[in-house]
Amino acid sequence: MLSLGATQFKLLEKLCNAMSVSGDEGEVRRIVLEEAKPYADEIKVDALGSVLVRKKGLTASSHKKPLKVLLDAHMDEVGFMIVNDDENGFYNFETVGGIDPRHLVGKQVIVGRDHIPGVIGAKPIHLTTVDERKNTISTDAMRIDLGPEGKAKVGDRATFATKFKRVGPSIMSKSIDDRIGVAILIELLKHAPKNIELCLSFSVQEEVGLRGAKVAAHYFEPDLAIAVDSTPARDLPDYEGNENITYNTKLGEGPAIYVANSSTIDDPRLVRFLEETAIKENIQYQFRQPGGGGTNAGAIQRSRAGVPVVSVSVPHRYTHSPVSVSRISDWKNTLNLLHMALKNMTPDLLNR
Repeated sequence: MLSLGATQFKLLEKLCNAMSVSGDEGEVRRIVLEEAKPYADEIKVDALGSVLVRKKGLTASSHKKPLKVLLDAHMDEVGFMIVNDDENGFYNFETVGGIDPRHLVGKQVIVGRDHIPGVIGAKPIHLTTVDERKNTISTDAMRIDLGPEGKAKVGDRATFATKFKRVGPSIMSKSIDDRIGVAILIELLKHAPKNIELCLSFSVQEEVGLRGAKVAAHYFEPDLAIAVDSTPARDLPDYEGNENITYNTKLGEGPAIYVANSSTIDDPRLVRFLEETAIKENIQYQFRQPGGGGTNAGAIQRSRAGVPVVSVSVPHRYTHSPVSVSRISDWKNTLNLLHMALKNMTPDLLNR
């Protein structure tokens, strides 16, 4: 079993604090390249900006090649794009990816590659009308305020200024979705088993349409693929005191194995294999409730002649907000479920 120590926490902190809004993932890409190069047999950056890594396996026998297994985690995060200079340090912006405008007013942000500090501003509550307070403030009525000395350019990305923290059994940060998946893939590369050909896609532009993963799957042509992501946990108590039966996933109950979502019906052979591995290795796990959402598995599944896929995610609360919360135990159990699953894969896995 693999463990999480100071090195792994330091890497996840570095990844989460980086700004890599969809379409401008350079900060995370540089970290991935630095971490992966010493362990990769092949590494490249493709035309869209995804980092593609190959770790060769040993031939299983004289007539069977090792399985070619693709694991994908996306480098990008939701955020903002500057679209107009409104003068005097105020900038119009558009959201990039799915962000609830109710989260935005008064939030600190960083803008551009120099991480210029700013705040999202709007009319203060005591100057609003009763009717205005009944409605969510639209992003058109907000501005990113950089102050009179702050300078940004149209096209600059921005994201929440929240810093990574470890708090007891939890981690709190922006962009846990999906920097935790990126960290897991890097650790799996460092401990890659020899029974498979391990292909890793650190993909771009997942939050705006699963774009990078589709290109990566065309490049690798894998036998099967696992999307490693972070999924919402809606496990807060019901405000009326009723049992919460639509929790999606729960914190502290292990990696979430998908069976179906809005973009994919996960391959039942792979779902069973992951469940059997978890039981055999005594690793806590849960099934993500079917429906809604989606991962890069949806794009990988449809590449070329089709790829058997399954998704495995680390649960987190408060998706696409200034701060998300995950349990360290879920991170560790996801890492170990995937590690043991890769070690136990054989060329006959898809003949089950």
